[in-house]
Amino acid sequence: MGTARIVGRIATCAVFALAGILFYVSAQTAQGTSLRNDNTLLQLSDVIQQRSQENAAAENGVAALRAQIDALAAQHSQNPDDLKRLAALEQQAGLDPLTGAGLTITLNDAPPGATAKIPGVPQPQPDDLVVHQQDLQAVVNALWRGGAQGMQVQDQRLISTSAVRCVGNQLILQGRVYSPPYVIRAVGNQQQLLASVNEDTYLQNYLQYVAAYGLGWKLDQPKAMTLPAYSGTVDLQYAKAQPAQ
Repeated sequence: MGTARIVGRIATCAVFALAGILFYVSAQTAQGTSLRNDNTLLQLSDVIQQRSQENAAAENGVAALRAQIDALAAQHSQNPDDLKRLAALEQQAGLDPLTGAGLTITLNDAPPGATAKIPGVPQPQPDDLVVHQQDLQAVVNALWRGGAQGMQVQDQRLISTSAVRCVGNQLILQGRVYSPPYVIRAVGNQQQLLASVNEDTYLQNYLQYVAAYGLGWKLDQPKAMTLPAYSGTVDLQYAKAQPAQ
């Protein structure tokens, strides 16, 4: 028997042996259950909702502890300038409530079964009828560019480390999960905020889908509103200070 045939048989045996190992490992992992359980996605959704509720409770605890710390700091500080500087920094960081005029923008999915509302426009695809992560980010970025002094998405205050992200059709913000409609509130000069929103090319495109397919868009200009203080942790976990040059 030639060397090539011997090598071929060895390779074949190795393949079958590896396949046997894989079948064994799969059987041990499954333990008599299906590895492709149809309930996996449902269970994952339940876990996400549970974690969201736990995070909300933890944020309430953090807010209470921060209030106690602030009260103790005020009692022990004898320098009015330090207290004034601390108050200004907390306001800028979003750790205090903020009141003033501004804009409220609400984004929502199109109604079920929505079709083209304008003659000649093609019928929508499923993705055309829902609010996406980039839609929310476009509104938030436009408001920041317009000079927003503070911003809130749903019931949470945004700070410099906040990230607006979506998984599927749900918003995940600071460890909590939200479904549409999405409400974005910003305090600042109303004319500047409105101009920044109107000039944004991405939002101009979004408004075309609003007109064509009925995506939700509502803009209000309240003369006074109050944004809550940020209640989560402010510790940076991934930033690293660079040594001075």
